[in-house]
Amino acid sequence: MSELKKRIITSIILLSLLVLIYFYSFIMVLSVILVSIITWIEFYNLIYKIYKKKNKQDKFLRFFFKGLSLIYLMLFSLLIFIIKSDFPNLEVFIFYSIIICVSSDIGGLIIGKIFKGKKLTKISPNKTISGSIGSFVFGLILIPFFQQFLGNINIYLIILITLLISLTSQLGDLFISFLKRKANVKDTGDLLPGHGGFLDRLDGILFAVPIGLILFISF
Repeated sequence: MSELKKRIITSIILLSLLVLIYFYSFIMVLSVILVSIITWIEFYNLIYKIYKKKNKQDKFLRFFFKGLSLIYLMLFSLLIFIIKSDFPNLEVFIFYSIIICVSSDIGGLIIGKIFKGKKLTKISPNKTISGSIGSFVFGLILIPFFQQFLGNINIYLIILITLLISLTSQLGDLFISFLKRKANVKDTGDLLPGHGGFLDRLDGILFAVPIGLILFISF
């Protein structure tokens, strides 16, 4: 099976799961728990490859990042469970935040390929300033399609939240790219054929969705 076919099939499966999460709460809960466990394992493997020496400093850093990432994912999962009963639109907020991340990723790829231009950072040489702008633009394009589902939130707040979600997604992507460069690996895993690991696909989402949820429930 070619690499392209693998990517297409995996993408279809992930999109199908996303739709099921939107319509069935129990699938959302199970997915959050399962994905949190897998991404935590992949993240820790990255950290272990970066700080692999047996000296006290590397042992401490492994323990620190291991604990910090575990606490983060636990709080992320707990946040969803706590606000589920008080916010019937929770699935909409999660779905919208994820779609913004995906759209930003696509926008960055397409616009970056078309216009190219100055590199955004040395961390990820393939990313350009034009691509980053494209990420914001593709995120904003979705607003008219979702505005009616986001409650009575002011349009200007929706625009601001969308931009912040896109920004956080891009920063999360850069952060994991930085760790992969430090660990000298291309992918964080091989569980998703054609895509690498869960952390490769969810890097921006894991950071952006909590920000999106906090912003939405605050307003």
